[in-house]
Formats: sequence, structure tokens, C-alpha cells
Amino acid sequence: MKKWNLVIDVAKCFGCEACTVACHDEYYGNEFSGYAAPMAKHGQRWIDIMQRERGQYPMVEVVYLPVTCNHCDDAPCVKAAKDGAIAKRPDGIVIIDPVKAKGQRHLVDACPYGAIHWNEEQQLPQAWPFDAHLLDQGWTRTRGSQVCPTQAMRTVHADDEEMQRMVGDEKLEVLHPEYQTRPRVYYKNLDRFFKVFIGGSLAGELNGVTECVADARVTLQQGGRTVAETRSDAYGDFKFQGLEQNGGIYRIEITDARFASSSVEVELKESAYLGTIFLEKRSFAR
Repeated sequence: MKKWNLVIDVAKCFGCEACTVACHDEYYGNEFSGYAAPMAKHGQRWIDIMQRERGQYPMVEVVYLPVTCNHCDDAPCVKAAKDGAIAKRPDGIVIIDPVKAKGQRHLVDACPYGAIHWNEEQQLPQAWPFDAHLLDQGWTRTRGSQVCPTQAMRTVHADDEEMQRMVGDEKLEVLHPEYQTRPRVYYKNLDRFFKVFIGGSLAGELNGVTECVADARVTLQQGGRTVAETRSDAYGDFKFQGLEQNGGIYRIEITDARFASSSVEVELKESAYLGTIFLEKRSFAR
């Protein structure tokens, strides 16, 4: 049967928090019997946006990561719940029963992702229920994916085989696969948040004037092996994404028919901007 999944493209999210606000608007002050009790006004973000800054001026990236209940197929919270207080529906959605879960504060710690919140006033553990009450009425998208201006958040209704094909085709990942909880929230371009980059700018003398060097071939090497290759853009900038933090020593090789070959070595710890690399005019032997 078809099941509900969420796909989030980290590269498209710019931290507007429309999904967070839509979630709060839907659940604060509203009770949905069998699905969710009202959300607390303060202190809870059932859909939250994490933020990370990378690089150095002027090559700086701010990356955003929406996080929420992962609706895991092997959910630790379901196992920890007493009296069936948390259930996994056949369509993949995990629901915390707002009646049966009363007083079960230990369920907050049962989630390794920190996606279950404690409502002190109601003495109730709560998490985002995938807008199940809306989907059961015929909606095809969650409110978060509906309001996302860049479509960074997509609601996908597919059987497991189709979903796994999408995972392979789009190179989707899940948060903390080592937890082995089999989440139904998938991420595209997840390395933008968890990994680092090396970047720089190229300049050289052209027609008697120092200009940006566009379309130069730039290769990234490590241990004598080419790891990646790119071309400098119209502003002379280049960037290599998806590198491991504390990844060791890399060598940047720059080649352009108009200039002498150049190279730079860098020990990568955090995202690194190499500054402006000035290329020397190529000398031609007579």
C-alpha cells in the first residue's frame, strides 16, 4: 500500500520558517480528537529549523535544516510507550494518542532525534503527527509542504518500492542512519549541512588589467588522487562541496591556457576560503 513520506531538499531551504509557523497555526489552540491535543503556545517547535554557518568572508554559506518527527518504521517511542500510547499506522504515520499518552514523560527521552516534546500544562508528550487529520480528509500535502515557497519540503505518497527507487534516483538520505529507526523523512543535499567546502577566487592580468579568471579548470586532489573537478565561474570563484570535516590535506591544481599552472595546499578542518589566487601570465618559449 502507499505510505506517507516527507522529502526535504536542504539546498532549497532558506530558513523562512513558513513550515514552522504553519505547524504552530494548525495545532496551537486546536484539538484534533484521536490525533493531537493542542500544542503549547511557547517552548515547542514541532517543525524546527536548525542553522549552520560555513566558510569565511566573502565566501560564506548559511545552511538550514528542517527537523521534525521522522515517523520511523522501527520507532523507539512505539516500543517504549505503555498501553499502546503510540501507534504506527499502516500508511506510515506515527501517532501519539493524546489520551493514552497522558503522564508518560519518559517518551520524550525515547526519541533519539529529540522530536518528542513535553507539554507541562497537559502532562503530555507531543510530536508532529504528519498532519494526519488533514490527509485523512483528502489533503495530498502537509501544511508545511503546502506553504514552502521554494518547495524544499515535499509530501510523497508512495509504496515502499517506489519510495526506494526515489531514494536511489535522487540520492536521498535520512538523519542518523546509525540509529537504525528507518525514518520516513528523507533529505536531499544533506551534506550541505553536515559536511564542509573548499572555495577560492581566481584573478590574473588580461589585456593589461587584473580581472577575474573565468572558466579555468580547477581540480581537487588528495593523496595524489583527483577527488573532484570544476570550472571557475564568471567571477573567478570555484567551490568544492561535500567534503569531510577534518578531512586532511588537499591540493588545488589550477590550469588555464592563458596562465601558468598554479597549485595550493590546504589542511581542511572547517570550510575554507582560500582567498584570491593570482595567476601568473604564461610564458611561451621561442
